[in-house]
Amino acid sequence: MSQGKRRRSFVLAASILAMAGLSPALAQTPSGLGATVYEGARLITGNGDAIENAVFVVENGRFTAVGRRGELPLPAGVRRVDLTGKTVMPTMVDLHGHIGFQNIPAGTMSKETFTRENLIDHLQRLAFHGVGAVVSIGDLVDRSDMKGGRTGWGDVPLRVREEVVPGAALFRTAGAGMAWPGSGAQGHPSRVDIAYPVATVEEVRAAVADYVRMKPAFIKIWVDDRNGTKQTLTPPLYRAILDEAHKYDVPVAVHNVKQADAKELVRGGIEGWLHVPVRQGEVADDEIVALVKDRVARNDRPMMWMTPSMITAWMNTQGGGHPTFLDDPLLRATYSPADIEKYWAEPLAKMTAEQVARAKRNFDSDAKSAMRLRAAGIRVVEGTDTGQTRFLIGYFNHIDLEAMVAMGLTPGEAIVAATRDGAEIAKINTGLVAAGRNADFMVLDANPLESISNTRKINQVYLRGEEVPRAAYAAKWQAQFRQTATR
Repeated sequence: MSQGKRRRSFVLAASILAMAGLSPALAQTPSGLGATVYEGARLITGNGDAIENAVFVVENGRFTAVGRRGELPLPAGVRRVDLTGKTVMPTMVDLHGHIGFQNIPAGTMSKETFTRENLIDHLQRLAFHGVGAVVSIGDLVDRSDMKGGRTGWGDVPLRVREEVVPGAALFRTAGAGMAWPGSGAQGHPSRVDIAYPVATVEEVRAAVADYVRMKPAFIKIWVDDRNGTKQTLTPPLYRAILDEAHKYDVPVAVHNVKQADAKELVRGGIEGWLHVPVRQGEVADDEIVALVKDRVARNDRPMMWMTPSMITAWMNTQGGGHPTFLDDPLLRATYSPADIEKYWAEPLAKMTAEQVARAKRNFDSDAKSAMRLRAAGIRVVEGTDTGQTRFLIGYFNHIDLEAMVAMGLTPGEAIVAATRDGAEIAKINTGLVAAGRNADFMVLDANPLESISNTRKINQVYLRGEEVPRAAYAAKWQAQFRQTATR
């Protein structure tokens, strides 16, 4: 290769690395077999601690030792990587995804898109943003059609959850979900009929027996009348779901809105909420707080959790202009300018002062409920509701952290929620920089304990000890956007 060609190749590589948020020097960090020592960074461990001038050892895809530089005995002959000036934190865990249906370059959704290849593309996008694992909900998976036959939708989610794909987030599935016929996942016709449709206790029993065979992370149910436009699961039906699921020792998580339902669900032993349990105008009252505290005190399924998923609500509070996150290089590496404009820039710019004020009131109301219930004993964990067209895969995980802080958590508490606590509930060996855990971590150019938005300043991501090829991913996605734009 001539000197001119070599120089052009280096410039091109450096440009791609810059677009993806990487420095050329750090991108060349060796990985593979043997131990590697990373030293000098500020280390946010994921359990609430931060270690200045830290050192940690990675071997065979796991952390083997963690401590302070100069105080930790190190194995001989190891590779050493100097991260002085950087901040390291665990990768995140998303407990509320809806991935697989969306063709991101084309901006379309369909059942036909739910393939192994597309699912892995979404898992790579999550990895690019520092997400190490996701629990997906409402997945396209073969189930009983509740009429004596099968839907014939295949087993892609069940196969992918058994894989460890290099450079991709780990995948877990909560299966198809369960709802009153037609009242489950909304937003796009491709997802409306995914859930088990149940309208009687007998159908509940049959559906749960079929559902648990796929060994879901949890059973998802919808209890939402969509502002009076839909029939929804009644208390006798969702109590039956809880009773049946718990016979199989399978947890249940719910999308619900009204406080009356939330109280009955607490009484019935519900484990999780995918959104704030009491929202849209109501605020958690003393009775539901007492019910939660009583569950914890009696050790009756005390591990309760919620993914507030207040991302779009938080973004709407910044309407009436052009928020700075719309120009974030991290976002623009993974979504086209046309899509960013269509999904968020234009709608936010068109919001009136009255609409923005209403958005702020609604956010504050739901945040008050979330914080009251968190104080009572319901853990806050990360979940983005991502996978629909406006719900930006990967980038929403960072905005979710910002929404948690706006809700009332400290940056450190938000990071614990998005890492250690989510991993514990999902039962995945990630979410902590600690000996024995998967070596899943982000290298950041700024400290998120000072400003939570600094989680977006990603320099590198490692999963199972191997660097995620973020530059190559960004280049691939940009090429897809250019190809789509010229059609």
